[in-house]
Amino acid sequence: MLLELDHISKIYGDLHAVDDLNLTVPQGEWLAIVGSSGSGKTTLMNMIGCMDSPSKGSVKLEGRNLEDLNASQLADVRKNMIGLVFQKFYLVPHLTAVENVMVAQYYHSVVDEKQALEALDRVGLKDRAHHLPGQLSGGEQQRVCIARALINDPKLILADEPTGNLDEKNEKIVLDLFRQLHDQGTTIIVVTHDALVASCAEREIMLNHGVLIGEKWNDEAARARYEAAGGKPAFTGSTEEGAQREGDLPIGFADPTKAAKTGGEAE
Repeated sequence: MLLELDHISKIYGDLHAVDDLNLTVPQGEWLAIVGSSGSGKTTLMNMIGCMDSPSKGSVKLEGRNLEDLNASQLADVRKNMIGLVFQKFYLVPHLTAVENVMVAQYYHSVVDEKQALEALDRVGLKDRAHHLPGQLSGGEQQRVCIARALINDPKLILADEPTGNLDEKNEKIVLDLFRQLHDQGTTIIVVTHDALVASCAEREIMLNHGVLIGEKWNDEAARARYEAAGGKPAFTGSTEEGAQREGDLPIGFADPTKAAKTGGEAE
């Protein structure tokens, strides 16, 4: 398994933002984490992405327990293994598209403009490489972000509401890019409350106030591969009503309502 979450919780006083979650993700899976605002999706993603640590439990990436790593080693994991895509683009406004991609290289290795241009070409933006973010559409800016996430060949792409600020045309372009990456063997975890985005994933899990309340597969072949590799259903140790506990049959759920494309704040 590429990712193993063992009884992880994130606790703020009396609030359990993530409550005793167990989840395994094999290399190459596309997983969607769904739920309404405040459900704990982003908190969970931050723990997986080495941007936060659990209050309880452990996170393992490629068998390495992240709690055993120091700050410098965690930074190396973020640089070498993980590509991040957010709802807000976080592009440097005075740098061109290719320069924004090269920023990610700067923290990893030798800056290589040719490699950065190739990354932009992969997302269909080579001809816009020397435009500033303000000269790009929202969809183009998000594709620059994806190129930036890809530049260091990560094993895991984490995307938090990656289409939340996009219209349907640009949403389709971004989802097609994710499909291509998935076909190439990249592991993708997408946090979303958009039913269309979630339905593209092989598997979905649903959180409600930090508690795992459901899991469903959209791809039976992927499910068979997961189970053949020893994968088990996700579960929680939470005692909250409706929780999916160890040994339970996975609780199915209806897809969340498709969100409006503008005006919504990320969790």
